[in-house]
Amino acid sequence: MSVVFLIIIGAAAGFLATRIMRIETDVITTICIGMAGALIGGLVLRTLLAVMGLLAGLVGAVLGALALIYLWQKIQNR
Repeated sequence: MSVVFLIIIGAAAGFLATRIMRIETDVITTICIGMAGALIGGLVLRTLLAVMGLLAGLVGAVLGALALIYLWQKIQNR
């Protein structure tokens, strides 16, 4: 990602965040808030996706095992 694009996204994110939180800041502070927020938000989102991905894998494995046990019991009871 280019630096210019990061500054534009940071400025937009900072602008939205400062308006939502109802604070008045100058342009440089707004951009810095947006860029820092993007960094923190990105790290948190990646962590959540990694954890949820692992959790989804566990849930899928358990559901697969349950289905296999169910089928195995159905075949044995014939």
